[in-house]
Amino acid sequence: MTGLSGVRIVEAVGPNVTSVTIEDCVGIPWSYSACGECDYCLPGKETLCHSQENGGYSVDGGYAEYCITAADYVAENSENLSSVEAAPILCAGVTTYKALKVSGAKLDDWITIYSIGGFGHVTFQYAKATGLNIVAVDIADERLDLAKKFEADIIVNGKNEDPAEAIQKQVGGVQAAISVAVSQVLFDQAYRSVKRSGTQVAVGLSHEDLPIPLFNTTLNGITVKGSIVETRIDMKEALDFAARDKVKVQIETAHFSDVNAVLEKVLVHCFDIHRFLQNSMLLFLFSSNKHPKNMFYGSISRIYFY
Repeated sequence: MTGLSGVRIVEAVGPNVTSVTIEDCVGIPWSYSACGECDYCLPGKETLCHSQENGGYSVDGGYAEYCITAADYVAENSENLSSVEAAPILCAGVTTYKALKVSGAKLDDWITIYSIGGFGHVTFQYAKATGLNIVAVDIADERLDLAKKFEADIIVNGKNEDPAEAIQKQVGGVQAAISVAVSQVLFDQAYRSVKRSGTQVAVGLSHEDLPIPLFNTTLNGITVKGSIVETRIDMKEALDFAARDKVKVQIETAHFSDVNAVLEKVLVHCFDIHRFLQNSMLLFLFSSNKHPKNMFYGSISRIYFY
């Protein structure tokens, strides 16, 4: 059963469960469970556990009226955050928040975000909330306008100039480049945007090889990192930002009975590349008949184009 990052009302608990109670509102993450005992789990890196289970992938996900989940790995949702607001935070939100954490960027550092779309516009808000200076890079007028609305410090239209050259010229390179887009061209531009000792963080998944210049990487002390979804503390922190109204995800909602029509819309966007690029900010939430607070998350950017 597919479906990830749902927000649910607890209707029953197992005999040994003490961390949640009936009627609690909880989030069900991609990181469904892990062994809790290995060299990755013990220091809090359960997303790297070889025995982990993933919701909607290796175990049943949220596209159902009911689902079973591991109590130790759910996220407690704040009363200040609706289910509609919380569900995308458990996917796009915490994924991009984690990328900013692993980038090592600190207060007043410059970062660049390539593509202010589904994941990018969330990355942008977390970066603002943590006091970073932001260079927004995109080619779509719709998303460049969104960057203006979010008060980007610098906006670069990749159709008109080489973003990496513009960034190096204006700020001398960035401390971190967050690559949520998935192409060799954009990855290369992001890499060339980084200053000496800076970090490029790969978030988007691609089947393409992404060559890294070994000479420049070594000479300039550049770090290239991969960032994979959330740990439990990442979820807690990401939800807290949203509960304090620091992050607002742009979403569309639909009833669960319309799930097939919505998924068809997703597939249309995936195969019509131009339309997808123009509309990749769409994040879908599905509600059920059983309880209006049960929300199941889906995203155009999770299909093929993560």
